[in-house]
Amino acid sequence: MTGRENRQQRWSRYAERLEQAYGLVLLLVVLTYVLASLTRFSGVAAIALAAIGCSTATVALGSSGVRPPRVRLAAGVAVLATVSAAIGALAGDDGFYAAAGLIQMLLLIVATFAVLRSVLSEPSVNFRTILGAISVYMIFGLLFTSLYMATDRLQAAPFFEQGGAGTGDFVFFSFTTLTTTGYGNLVPRGQPGMMFAGFEMLLGQIFLVTLIAGLVSLWRPQRRE
Repeated sequence: MTGRENRQQRWSRYAERLEQAYGLVLLLVVLTYVLASLTRFSGVAAIALAAIGCSTATVALGSSGVRPPRVRLAAGVAVLATVSAAIGALAGDDGFYAAAGLIQMLLLIVATFAVLRSVLSEPSVNFRTILGAISVYMIFGLLFTSLYMATDRLQAAPFFEQGGAGTGDFVFFSFTTLTTTGYGNLVPRGQPGMMFAGFEMLLGQIFLVTLIAGLVSLWRPQRRE
C-alpha cells in the first residue's frame, strides 16, 4: 500500500469520526465565542482566534458529510488564515489581520451552508438536528464578528462611533445585533458597518423564527418504556 493510500485511509477514518459530531462543533463555537469575548484581535490572541475559528469551520465541514478532499482544502485555508494572523502580529500590519478575519469569515460561510444543508436533509428531527441548527445560529454571530473586525482594520476610521474597540466589543456587538437585543452602547460609525449590522439583524430574526422554532416544534424525543 502506497503512502498516498495510507493518507487517504487516515483522512477517511478521521472524516467518519467527525461525521454527525455537531456536539463537538457547538463546543468549538462556544470556545471561540469565549476567547473572542476575553481578548482583542491582535498579537498572540489574533493567532489563537484565527486558529480556533477556522478549526471550528473545518470540523463543521467534516461533521456535515463533506468529502475528505474538501475538508483537507479547508484545513489548508485555515492554516493560511493562521499564518496571516501571525504575520500581522509580528509585523504589526492591519492588512494581514484583515486578511485573516476575511478568510475566517469565508470558511465560516462555507461551513454554515454545509451544516444547514445537512440539517435540512435529515429525514426526521432529532437531537443532532437541533444541535446543528443551534451551531449554525451561533456561527452566524462569529461570522459577522470576523466581518466587523476586518472592516475595522481596513477602513481609516474606527468601526464604532465611540472610537476604538475594546476587548470583546466586536463579538458582543455581533451577538446583540444577531438577537436584536440592541443595548445601544455600541453603534457603527457609518457605512458599511451599518449595512452589515442591518443584514445581521434580518438574518438572525428570520433564522430564529423560521428554522429553529420550526425544528423545535417538530422534535419528539423518544421516551424509554
